[in-house]
Amino acid sequence: MSVPSTTPRPVAANSVWPQLESLLPQVTKPIQYVGGELGAVVKDWDAATVRWALMYPDAYEVGLPNQGVQILYEVLNELPDVLAERTYAVWPDLEKLMRAHGVPQFTVDAHRPVRDFDLFGVSFATELGYTNLLTAIDLAGVPLLAADRTDADPVIVAGGHAAFNPEPIADFVDAAVLGDGEEAVLEITAIVREWKAEGCPGGRDELLLRLARTESVYVPRFYDVDYLPDGRIQRVVPNRADVPFRVHKRTTMDLDAWPYPKKPLVPLAETVHERYAVEIFRGCTRGCRFCQAGMITRPVRERSITTVGQMVQQGLEFSGFHEVGLLSLSSADHSEIGDMCSGLAEQYQGTNVSLSLPSTRVDAFNIDLAQELSRNGRRTGLTFAPEGGSERIRKVINKMVSKDDLIRTVVTAYTNGWRQVKLYFMCGLPTETDEDVLEIAAMAHEVIKAGRAATGSKDIRCTVSIGGFVPKPHTPFQWASMERPEVIDHRLKLLKQAINADRSLGRAIGYRYHDGEPSLIEGLLSRGDRRVGAVIRRVWENGGRFDGWSEHFSYQRWVDAATEVLPAFGVDLDWYTTREREELEVLPWDHLDSGLDKDWLWQDWQDSLSEYEQDDCRWTPCFDCGVCPAMDTEIQIGPTGRKLLPLTPVNGLKLPAGAQQ
Repeated sequence: MSVPSTTPRPVAANSVWPQLESLLPQVTKPIQYVGGELGAVVKDWDAATVRWALMYPDAYEVGLPNQGVQILYEVLNELPDVLAERTYAVWPDLEKLMRAHGVPQFTVDAHRPVRDFDLFGVSFATELGYTNLLTAIDLAGVPLLAADRTDADPVIVAGGHAAFNPEPIADFVDAAVLGDGEEAVLEITAIVREWKAEGCPGGRDELLLRLARTESVYVPRFYDVDYLPDGRIQRVVPNRADVPFRVHKRTTMDLDAWPYPKKPLVPLAETVHERYAVEIFRGCTRGCRFCQAGMITRPVRERSITTVGQMVQQGLEFSGFHEVGLLSLSSADHSEIGDMCSGLAEQYQGTNVSLSLPSTRVDAFNIDLAQELSRNGRRTGLTFAPEGGSERIRKVINKMVSKDDLIRTVVTAYTNGWRQVKLYFMCGLPTETDEDVLEIAAMAHEVIKAGRAATGSKDIRCTVSIGGFVPKPHTPFQWASMERPEVIDHRLKLLKQAINADRSLGRAIGYRYHDGEPSLIEGLLSRGDRRVGAVIRRVWENGGRFDGWSEHFSYQRWVDAATEVLPAFGVDLDWYTTREREELEVLPWDHLDSGLDKDWLWQDWQDSLSEYEQDDCRWTPCFDCGVCPAMDTEIQIGPTGRKLLPLTPVNGLKLPAGAQQ
């Protein structure tokens, strides 16, 4: 463990803007580093007791719309003695200039050095952002290894879905939070506030110990990992008596008590999403066996229809956005989605406000929903996710959607004015064959034929989008082997040929895919242990940045790093990716409690191999996955019997100065 340093933390942070401003004309999209967006907050540094730097480890255009960071940013800044600012990954052109001119990683709000903050919170939606984390830490002037940090360095806290297995980055982060962040950041803030008020007794280790004692903050330095001779983990155990054996996830139960964001950030530069997004419920019990998000966010907790209405009204009035995204893992499953959409459509009829359901299940979309979503004449994109091409593979993954369901749903969209839909599938699923994948082409052909017949028009299109399957922790597929990239690529090639075999239909079908190589590396990172951290560092030292972007990702760089680093541990890249795990194997994340019973997950894995489908426990008896009793929670669904409030139609939205027109 590191010895606490007596180096004092800076009492004030100077802006790096004077040095940064002269560099911006030399980089692409300089506006993304300027800050000052509508909704941004700049507070007095000296008036704050606890100071957070929040990061989504990707470019501004991807990071700014991130709902989780926006919520935490607002929750923290509402506290009078707390300051929160944002930072994003800088593109390589600016990174090079920053290193040459000694400009550190900075926040976009007040351009303060990240190293001067008490806490540096990083939210990971995907493991491919790990190299960007190392860039930010290094640019900030903070030691890469947590063991080398002193009291003068911020405490680096990982969050987001990838934090449910933070072991690959355990050497680089000081702590990780599992689950919902709203209450967690307030608890962490209170601990830091009290520790500082007492004069920072015991230094950095004492602060981390106080965080670990909450039993909901994981501090890797307090846990040791022992390995068996064959490379498997023997055990993960605390190295001191006063920290818990297992760390539990946080679950925010009453979403109505957390109606954020109230003041959404309005970007200065183009971003991937420009809309007011409101999360209408959290969690999912559909039971898709590949879906980590659905498993780790259980139980289902719905936001009431009245709170959604109030949030939309307040969010639109503040931001001036013209689109409302009703977010969740499966938005059409909200028990009051019909009344919610009709109420919002009535309220904003005659305006240019449109509604969208970014995630829509095939079997939950109907004509009434279609009509409400298109009432104002603007039709946002529709994406349906059958995930598997054949009926058989959909039983394996527990995606209970038939071919007839899909065609009926897509025809409903076409007959209600949509001319383009997107169908999302995965390749490389457990037990998958070439024939399973080729059925995607047959399904796409049927969709086009049915759409043309129903509308009497050939102006019908669909896009087939293929993602590579990646086994994730805390899912029934956490034991599964991955297919090698060449197998995935072969199947994708066959699929493309099959789609274009009928030219009259193939012309109406777009085809997008991710090849097998990035998926294999994501699989290494998602199910890796602490030994994988050395691979991440080697990749980063060799220039790895923005690995989630195809133009920056280098498969060979990762393969070379794994080949150089892993043999010293007696393992290799295949050991982490294409190897199927055994039932009793200790998994790197077993000491991190998502609430799911490991025996239940194993049984569901066996059920998948038997092609047995599991129902949704919202509407059927409990299947004893373990979440509700383990987390002392319960499923919370309506209907409330209420209507959307306020009911007064909005004839025109008053836009704030500087908002979008």
